[in-house]
Amino acid sequence: MRIGIVNDSVMAREALRRVVASADGLQVAWTARDGAEGVRMVRADRPDLVLMDLFMPEMDGVESTRRIMKETPCPILVVTATVSGQIDKVYQAMGFGALDAVDTPVLKPCGACSGGGDLLRKIETIGKLIGKYQPCRESWAPPARPPASLGGAPLLVVGASTGGPFAVAEILKGLPRGWDVATVIVQHVDAFFVAGLAGWLSEHSDRRVVLAREGDLPTPGQTFLAATDDHLVLSGDGRLRYSAEPRSACYRPSVDVFFQSVARHWPGPGAAALLTGMGRDGAEGLLALHRRGWLTIAQDEATSVVWGMPRAAVERGAAELVLPLGRIADAIARGFLAADPTGAQTQAPRR
Repeated sequence: MRIGIVNDSVMAREALRRVVASADGLQVAWTARDGAEGVRMVRADRPDLVLMDLFMPEMDGVESTRRIMKETPCPILVVTATVSGQIDKVYQAMGFGALDAVDTPVLKPCGACSGGGDLLRKIETIGKLIGKYQPCRESWAPPARPPASLGGAPLLVVGASTGGPFAVAEILKGLPRGWDVATVIVQHVDAFFVAGLAGWLSEHSDRRVVLAREGDLPTPGQTFLAATDDHLVLSGDGRLRYSAEPRSACYRPSVDVFFQSVARHWPGPGAAALLTGMGRDGAEGLLALHRRGWLTIAQDEATSVVWGMPRAAVERGAAELVLPLGRIADAIARGFLAADPTGAQTQAPRR
């Protein structure tokens, strides 16, 4: 993998260069001293991955990420002095398309780097995501008939990756007030950030988002967010569980794994939205839900930060609707709401 480094600190650039050089298959493509130079370098020589600092003169990492993803899309990993101390800016960068974040390795007087292992693990994960490592292949069992004992309550499920936080917040904000459909969200994000993401989504959508706990029941009016690096699944008893399997899945938590479990075990009607993201995760699961008669929606190319996951769903014939982000919430609401004046929720629209 060819890696670009954007950081205004000489020491930080050297630490990053040494960590990258220490691993087989990685090489530094170029370095940039601020966000504006980073935008120019990506335009001139697009690498496989950019390591992006947040605080830099002339143009910070958030704006640089926004410009790169708009003009010359490229995988971006935020690498900053303290991720936990700059969590709001980290979420802003992720909203514009950064894939993940990690603390900057520290160059010690002896020449060694502390924190290099964490960075290399993130790079390896992203390498798998963008196809620079052997792609993961999962075999999916066809959905079984869900148990009738769970009743027929409706469910909304949402999957997202690159640029997902802003997209998810936009959809939650656009749902009707008094929304009493259970909602479950799977967003590709490191477990380190997920508690903060739940708070960020709550703040930016004016809707309470809680972390899904082992054994939770998706109940009307609640909005759950997958909370760990294990896969969120819906079990046969209708409860949310976490599973380390399949361990070979490139994406953790996997949208496909969750959507497939919902197709197998949720007896009621529902709607599923697959939003902006790199890769193909969620396409097969969305197809399984489509075959169950669910309303299935893929975000369109024009409003996606990266049109990877939604595109894969469209190519598989899994999406009944392909919509710009601003129209998805309304389409979901129309799918759940009856035409009567009380707005009572009944069933998903007939095909």
